[in-house]
Amino acid sequence: MSKKQYYIFNNETNTYEPVKEARRSWPLIIWVLFSSFVLGAIIISVVYFFFGSPHDEYLRLENEMLEAKYNILSRKVDDALVVLEDIEQRDDNLYRVVMQADPIGRKVRDAGIDNAARYAELMNMSNGRLVTTVTRQVDKLSRNLYVQDHSFNELVDLAHQQEERLKHVPAIQPVMEKDVKRVASMFGWRMDPISGRRTFHNGIDLSANRGVPVYAAGNAVVKFTGWKQGYGRVVELDHGFGYVTLYAHLHTIDVKKGQSVTRGQQIGKVGSSGKSTGAHLHYEIIYRGHNIDPINYFFLDLSPEEYDRMIQEVSNQ
Repeated sequence: MSKKQYYIFNNETNTYEPVKEARRSWPLIIWVLFSSFVLGAIIISVVYFFFGSPHDEYLRLENEMLEAKYNILSRKVDDALVVLEDIEQRDDNLYRVVMQADPIGRKVRDAGIDNAARYAELMNMSNGRLVTTVTRQVDKLSRNLYVQDHSFNELVDLAHQQEERLKHVPAIQPVMEKDVKRVASMFGWRMDPISGRRTFHNGIDLSANRGVPVYAAGNAVVKFTGWKQGYGRVVELDHGFGYVTLYAHLHTIDVKKGQSVTRGQQIGKVGSSGKSTGAHLHYEIIYRGHNIDPINYFFLDLSPEEYDRMIQEVSNQ
């Protein structure tokens, strides 16, 4: 089929003249198309370079949100750790002191937290330092809460045992107040009456007449009876709960090793055996392997007036 011929009216000649088909300039068209493509590519590259793709923008916004959430979580965990640290301080310095339990060391509370290998992979993540810091904080909070919960359970058990424990605590004067002439020597540093040298006195000396009864200061099991160098005739009682009491320079021993005794039960008589300058009872309280001042444990046996008088007498030495 032949192409259709189009005509146009020429006003100058007053005739219809055939329309000549314009010749297409293919090089120009190609150049325009190529330029448009290059320009479009440049525009798209610039947009991607400065603004990124929609997907990249979505990821960037998501990372910013995650970072903000991690920062908020970090502050909340820090606040929780401050509160927990206050509870731990009260636990070590009040609750466990009252129950005479050893404080929990920082190493026990934080055991395993400083293991850097646990967090090595986290450092390779996006925002690895922040993620690692928050993870350490959460691990510390979790570990410390576990230890504190265990501590409170232990304190509850100790509270349930309190009545039984009080029966065993050495809480009376081992020689009756009416039989005590004076406190011959106090707990602490003193001039040894025999050697004349300054030595540490691990107990308290109660001066009394030979043969005056000596009583168990709390419920216990007899741990040792017999002679000890310097102490003479000795009775040692194991009260449990970390307490041991020692009664030295006795004239007689009235109990046997392994025997159970109750507070106020006679275990011997005052004497002057061993390294002694006169009849008296040398009395020691050992708690968890350390000697402590016995005078602080006479609270069940002395009236306030008697206790004050004994404290004053000791202070004047």
